[in-house]
Amino acid sequence: MKNVGKWLFLAGIVLSIISGYITWSPMPLVLILLGFIVGFVNINEKEAQKFLIASITLLVVGTAGMSALFATGSLGGTIQLILNDFVSFVAASAFVVALREIITTESEK
Repeated sequence: MKNVGKWLFLAGIVLSIISGYITWSPMPLVLILLGFIVGFVNINEKEAQKFLIASITLLVVGTAGMSALFATGSLGGTIQLILNDFVSFVAASAFVVALREIITTESEK
């Protein structure tokens, strides 16, 4: 099952890159659903803290500074689209992992 999670994570990265070049309206939904699956399947309790810290960093960078950096030209727009879709994918995974961590922490009390 662990290999499935790795392949799904790789698929999310590839789909995020493809979505920067090809417009397909259901792509964000596909990436979010894929992110939920990756969060359930791929991230275990031991990896959760590192994953959540990396996710927070990615979400901050993706929403704060990258739009100004890549605002010029068509390549900048493409990179911003890729980053937006990748952030959607990772945010969905992080949501699942964070929710699981909250439930685990609360049940230990």
